[in-house]
Amino acid sequence: MTVRMEVRDGGVAVVTLDRPERHNAIDLETAAELTAVWRGFRMDDSVRAVVLTGAGDQAFCTGLDRAVRVPQPSSPYSVDDPLVSIGPKANDLWKPVVAAVGGMACGGAFYLLGEAEFIVAAEHATFFDPHTSYGMVSAYEAVYMAQRMPVGEVARMALMGTAERLTARRAHEIGLVSEVTPAGADPVAAALRAAAVIASYPSAAVQGTVRAVWAAKEAALTQALAHAPQLVVLGNLPPERQAGLFAARTPGFRTR
Repeated sequence: MTVRMEVRDGGVAVVTLDRPERHNAIDLETAAELTAVWRGFRMDDSVRAVVLTGAGDQAFCTGLDRAVRVPQPSSPYSVDDPLVSIGPKANDLWKPVVAAVGGMACGGAFYLLGEAEFIVAAEHATFFDPHTSYGMVSAYEAVYMAQRMPVGEVARMALMGTAERLTARRAHEIGLVSEVTPAGADPVAAALRAAAVIASYPSAAVQGTVRAVWAAKEAALTQALAHAPQLVVLGNLPPERQAGLFAARTPGFRTR
């Protein structure tokens, strides 16, 4: 199992991406397990709120595992993306999800962060989007982040690629993160405190509120995501050229 799930007293479930040796990157098994977890919560009335995190303190999630190979149809109008169904909203779950981020959150992690209600981050957390550096279009990721951040900040993060990372403090300043825990404090503990309060309220009212907040941005999000597959097909380099850029990467980035 690459996803751990624990239901604690008070109706709060903790979902942990458990591939720390791969910086909690998502392979096909992990993607399928996430889908199953969210759909299972729909039927489990004992779960009233969820905390989502990653194992270890190096990374929350670094997106799709580079070792995964996803065959693609030849049609320019179709893309098979294993990450489109890994989030709670994609699986019709309207119980609130609080993300607890420690370490890196980048690339495909934004599929998950984009469907969380809010984000608690450790002081050492960083956020970045490496797509353009490796010849890939940041489509889904940029669309999800544009629902949470000023457009100019989204553009900068997506276009700067691996050269720049948002610190947790900067992410808080621009509204991506709702709370930054001080050095040495566990963001999961802070997320659990918030989730426990939410779980103590009547679940139907909470889920209705989650649905209402999501509805406020749903039309724009749906329209924007509809363009994502074609933008990916048109703009992505062939996989072998992406791999060459990834292999040739050099360390070094600045935080902001």
